[in-house]
Amino acid sequence: MRTSCPACGATASLDVLLGNEGAREAVMAALAMPAPIGKLLVQYLGLFRPASRQLSFDRVATLLNELLPMIAEAKIERNGRTWSAPQDYWRMALEEMLAKPRGCPGGITLPLKTHGYLLAIIAGYSSKAEGAQEARTEAKRAGHTPVGSVAAHQPVAPAQPEQKRTSIPESVKAELGRLKTKTHP
Repeated sequence: MRTSCPACGATASLDVLLGNEGAREAVMAALAMPAPIGKLLVQYLGLFRPASRQLSFDRVATLLNELLPMIAEAKIERNGRTWSAPQDYWRMALEEMLAKPRGCPGGITLPLKTHGYLLAIIAGYSSKAEGAQEARTEAKRAGHTPVGSVAAHQPVAPAQPEQKRTSIPESVKAELGRLKTKTHP
């Protein structure tokens, strides 16, 4: 069975891949990755591929093994600080990197050498989330409550939808009229 890597373009027999130590490590590391971000990681690895040759299996294994502990622990180390890094942050950061233009101002210069840019994006997401949480905490300490806020002035939906009123059938009206005249002469 021949396989082809969508990121690096290498083609080889599955037996050969599992016989090569670097390829075997790369396959094992890929299998250990969470499924939701696995496809994005394969595309991300393509950003490390030199233009003139294929990405070696040893390099793929090294890149994946660098990421695997950070993804599993849901945290990263960046600029001497530990940042929260849930899988959603990894997914969003990978999507952002893959959407960036390549080789132009403001884009990504290929091939990538490290995971630095990816980790910076994740740290940015974590920083924004921490800032929002801190703002909520400080608002509570200052005694601010949602009462009086824009959210408090939103109309409240009725508990039950209004039912369309129908008119009383003529036969019922006639019976009510007949009963009314009997009780009040």
